[in-house]
Amino acid sequence: MAADARDGRPFAIVDKRAATLAVYDAEGRLLGRAPALLGLTPGDGEVPGSRGKLPASLTPQERTTPAGRFEAQPGHNLHGERIVWVDYDASLAIHRLRPAPARERRPERLASANPQDHRITLGCIVVDPEFFERVVLATLGSDRGGLVYILPESQPLIAAAGGTPHAAAP
Repeated sequence: MAADARDGRPFAIVDKRAATLAVYDAEGRLLGRAPALLGLTPGDGEVPGSRGKLPASLTPQERTTPAGRFEAQPGHNLHGERIVWVDYDASLAIHRLRPAPARERRPERLASANPQDHRITLGCIVVDPEFFERVVLATLGSDRGGLVYILPESQPLIAAAGGTPHAAAP
């Protein structure tokens, strides 16, 4: 990845097809890769009308993890927990696995080798607590933040980046 594309900052790449989060330092060295839970519904864009809704009012179709390049910033959620905001206005963040209703089986889903099992969140990228503390917060949790690239899963990468779809490999 060209240095100017990441501005000399650390960065992370979310591969939605593989359901993983990889974190790199400012020089482009891989610091760690881990499985991630992602938005319930596959899709590469933010669903119109979903921004600003309360989490409980999101329909299943609105629970996507949008593709794109984002300026990550450390912050806190409404409960005071440390998170890394990917898109604050869209309530999109990277955070640790938290307690959830047992029926969601989030720890089991995170441990599953099947990427389809990783589709459960409202759109956030959720990782193992130890990986979040040791790699994500240590790298993207500084005041300078970093970049987060979320790869598309249904459209060509070049189209998701604002280019022309015909330029992408099939």
